[in-house]
Parts: sequence; structure tokens; C-alpha cells
Amino acid sequence: MEGKFSDSFRDDGKIRVFTIPNILSMFRICLIPLFIWLYINNNDREAFVILVISGLTDVVDGFIARRFGMISAVGKALDPISDKLTQGAVLYCLLNRFEAMWVPFILMIFKELFSAFAAFLAIRKTGEVHGADWHGKLTTISLYGMMAMHIVWNNIPAVLSNILVGICVVFMLLSLVMYSIRNLGMAKNADVIEKEKEVI
Repeated sequence: MEGKFSDSFRDDGKIRVFTIPNILSMFRICLIPLFIWLYINNNDREAFVILVISGLTDVVDGFIARRFGMISAVGKALDPISDKLTQGAVLYCLLNRFEAMWVPFILMIFKELFSAFAAFLAIRKTGEVHGADWHGKLTTISLYGMMAMHIVWNNIPAVLSNILVGICVVFMLLSLVMYSIRNLGMAKNADVIEKEKEVI
């Protein structure tokens, strides 16, 4: 089992780290301190531009990975990490102006910790790293849209702000449930298969 877990981050027996998609994911992580500095210094437009660049590189690295066969196990782990770090940083910055951001921020922390635990179990049992599903991508799109709206419209009406936050929370809860079912189900099925092999 230990060997299987260590192989989960290998592709054809090799660990591929410095691919173009992975470099773009690392670049997104490097943009986080710049966004924070711009936002806390009330450079909202510049901060919005950085967020747009981050979102575009997310789309581009996914396209390149699929189009040119650069999908890697490391990339499957690094891409969501860069996304969550970016989203967490932006939500935390928005807390200074919008109290409602506490809800998605705290939910994100719980969601990612629980999802990481479930994913760890799935990887440990199956030796496979799985990418994002449709509901995860939908959650990411809704979050980026909501955060961008609050950055460029810092006096957004409270009602509209709460509606946008509420939509994101619904998508986050849906994604949490769906990923939990997938990952815990994979781990459980792997245990059943192993027991059947032992019996045989």
C-alpha cells in the first residue's frame, strides 16, 4: 500500500513537475501576495486585474494540459491548491469590507480540510489522483465571479451582496457533498476489493 501511495504522484513511472501547466499554477500562487498588497492599499482596479490574470492562467493551464497531453498527477494536486489559496486570500481581504464573507471563508476552510482528508484516503487506497469534477469547477467560477463583483463594486447593495454570497455557499455545499461521496466511496470500494482478493 505504501508503494501504491508513493506512485500516486507518478506518471508513467516519472514525476513530472516542471510542465507548463504546473508552472502556471505556481505563477498563480506567486500572484497572491501582490493581490493582497494592492487590495489593502485600496488599489482595487489593479487588484481586480491581478485576479483576472489569475483566473485566465487557470483556464489556460487546463487547456494546455488537455490539448498537449501535459496532464500530470502533480498538476492535479497543484492546480486546486493554487485555486484554493487564491480564493482564501481574496475572501480574507474582502472580510475587511463585507461581513458576509465570513460565511464562505469559514465554509471554505472546513470544506477543504474535510475534502483533503477524504481525498487522502482515496489516494492512499487506490493510488490514483483525481482532478476536479463539474461541480468543483462550477463552484470555482461562482466564487471568482462573486469576488470580482465585490472588488470592482465596493459599495454593492447589501441585498445583492448577500444573494451572490448565498449562491456561492450553495455551490460550495454541493461540491463538498459530491466530492465526499466520490472520495469516500472510492476508498470504501478499494477496501472491499482488497478483502475479496484476500478471500480468493
